[in-house]
Amino acid sequence: MRRRAGAPGQAYTGAAEATSRVVAMIGWNAFALLAAINFAPPATPPTPEQVMAIPPELKQRVHEEVVNPTNSLEQRLQRLIDLVFQPQRLDAKADPDAALQYDTAATLTIAEAWSQHRANCLSFTLLFVALAREAGIEARVQEVGQVVMWYQEQGVVYNAGHVNVGLRINGRRATLDLDQNVLYDRRGPHLVSDQRALAHFYNNRGAELLAAQQIEAARAHFRMALAQEPRFAPAWNNLGVLESRSGDTAAAVRAFDNALAIAPDLPSTLSNASALYRRIGDDQRADRLEAQLQRERERDPFYQFMQGVEAERRADYPTAIHYYRRAVRLYGTAHQFHFGLARAYSLSGDNRRAARELEQARTLGNSDRLRAIYQAKLDTLRRLTARHGGH
Repeated sequence: MRRRAGAPGQAYTGAAEATSRVVAMIGWNAFALLAAINFAPPATPPTPEQVMAIPPELKQRVHEEVVNPTNSLEQRLQRLIDLVFQPQRLDAKADPDAALQYDTAATLTIAEAWSQHRANCLSFTLLFVALAREAGIEARVQEVGQVVMWYQEQGVVYNAGHVNVGLRINGRRATLDLDQNVLYDRRGPHLVSDQRALAHFYNNRGAELLAAQQIEAARAHFRMALAQEPRFAPAWNNLGVLESRSGDTAAAVRAFDNALAIAPDLPSTLSNASALYRRIGDDQRADRLEAQLQRERERDPFYQFMQGVEAERRADYPTAIHYYRRAVRLYGTAHQFHFGLARAYSLSGDNRRAARELEQARTLGNSDRLRAIYQAKLDTLRRLTARHGGH
């Protein structure tokens, strides 16, 4: 789901800040199916060893360009980031096109991602974790429950699943994230096992295959995901969707029930399961799940924010203000939410409240660049307000 909005993004802080917090990547929804996709992965699931295998030539480069030149873990991390994103910084003759590029549809093994020079958040995370460990750096996969991300041209994307890299160097923790425009939920990233990370991989590929109507291949991937992590609710949810589409209602009910037993508040499962129960005539249970879904949405600041974005796109500014205010009440430290509210106030002609929200956004901005952007917008708004006599 992509939506237009004018929220400013977070600046890419660059590799030099890798030991504090490097902002950089997010991929497509690992908890819900894509509506359409142009690429379907191979039908036979790779083994976990095949997913994580580092090609020999890449392993050699890690040792020659990252490990051998220095014993400093911080310098190794810097050099590893350069190897992945800016190879010409290590070798002037290196091809800039060999740098890793972001591709939302690229759920690839490490070898595939490196050879094709593309990756989504999951493939990037698996690749970087494996290379960091090869370089002697402590690295693990981190999972984020929900995110909102901004793209300059494509608008706003509400995403219910995300992974990134968690690092530990000399007692300090850091996060490496390939998307420069992302807002985490309040819980933020948390470390997960390698098995759960692989469950994400097989689940993503299964969703891609299901979108391509390769039912048996998708089922095999979902089963592989659950073999890695039996309590991986997103895979149970997607398996329920598959069985429902295949006409096996009993299997779909079992899959959705398993998902809800593990994660009772997972919105995708609540939505899918309620639709199935409605279709088979179990209106009582459908009503209960729909009511639960509505309760989850009411306390989800990201959902409220996206409702505001939708209203703003329709030029329904009173409704946009209503939802943006609810998002702010639920997640008051998100500068992006205050900026959305400021924008809606301004478009509705209330520049006084718009300025107040812009001031809040500026205060909460997490970089000098962002604070400067908000200050410039605030100065412009104040000049326009003065020119038009306070309106």
